[in-house]
Amino acid sequence: MTEADLADLGVHRIPIPIPFPQAGGPVNVYAIEERGGGVLLWDAGLGAPDAEAALEAGLRGHGRTLSDVTRILVSHGHVDHFGGARFVQERHGRSPPVFVHPADAAKVSEAAPSWAERAPLYSAHLARLGVSPDGIRRAEREGERSFALARRLPRVEPLGEGAVVETRHLALAPLHMPGHTPGLVVLHDAAHRLLFAADHLLEKVSPNPLIELGPRGEPGTFRPLVSYLESLARTRALEVDLVLPGHGPPFSGHRAVIDRLVAFYGKRQERIRTLLGRPADRVGGGARALPEGARGRDLPRRLRDDREPRGARGARRGAPHRRGRGLALRLTSFHRVKVALEVASAGVASYDGRRILAQAAAAPGVGGPTET
Repeated sequence: MTEADLADLGVHRIPIPIPFPQAGGPVNVYAIEERGGGVLLWDAGLGAPDAEAALEAGLRGHGRTLSDVTRILVSHGHVDHFGGARFVQERHGRSPPVFVHPADAAKVSEAAPSWAERAPLYSAHLARLGVSPDGIRRAEREGERSFALARRLPRVEPLGEGAVVETRHLALAPLHMPGHTPGLVVLHDAAHRLLFAADHLLEKVSPNPLIELGPRGEPGTFRPLVSYLESLARTRALEVDLVLPGHGPPFSGHRAVIDRLVAFYGKRQERIRTLLGRPADRVGGGARALPEGARGRDLPRRLRDDREPRGARGARRGAPHRRGRGLALRLTSFHRVKVALEVASAGVASYDGRRILAQAAAAPGVGGPTET
């Protein structure tokens, strides 16, 4: 199956511009034809004027208007995926319902604490990990800019596993795939072997998990990378001919893409163990117990050297690649080290590598493959 065949199934992809080029291209909104007329929206794009105009134009190109929208299903609570929902409701007239997984509802609902209210918790967490005051201020400003592009919603409905979403031609099973966010959901049509993957699986971009703190700013309530790898294993078991991603065109070969992602993370974890100079299950003494070569800027520099060379990216279609600066609170270099150690060994959960992590945070451009 190709993207051209999707129109026969009532599926229309509408690329929406976003100011985050590192995300892997415009964000995709999918207009899916309903049985009784109208369309379901899978994600809603941003709440910026150019994004809203692109959504209206995209619907018109398929003979639809905003008033034809019957319901909006939000894959996860990031601004480029739910930010246009309020605009659709206001222009629609009858306010179509918006569905999101309960684990991400706080990101989307205006009843939950706002970014301005939550920002001090994240700033305090970054400070504990050794991020400089300037770095924290940059993260706060980046968060303000990002969240200004998405107005939250007065009401959201739960979207979870169990109930099948019936459309004109498809029977879409919501599957909870935590990792990129705690409440990310994909849609799977088993009969047509389609997977609406959102940012859970992208062909050329690694959807690295982001920092997630508890209600009072406590870390460790959600283990993003561990959850993501577990979700990838479940996704790999699905029978899929075509993946409809949150960014970029549809693609096939989901197992090969997953295998490359898992191999990358495995390589990164082994590299961290090697640089720490001891088996993962023996790490626990903090920076003082680590070999000199693993301290300071050496660890992030060596991790940076592991990246795939630019010339090799095009040679291996679909290979994960580097991402630049983008959305606030991404998994910054020090946090990458921490969560990779989580995966390397359960015994590393209490590892206190503040000195290494702080130095890693100060080194620019340290990371893994691209993230959204």
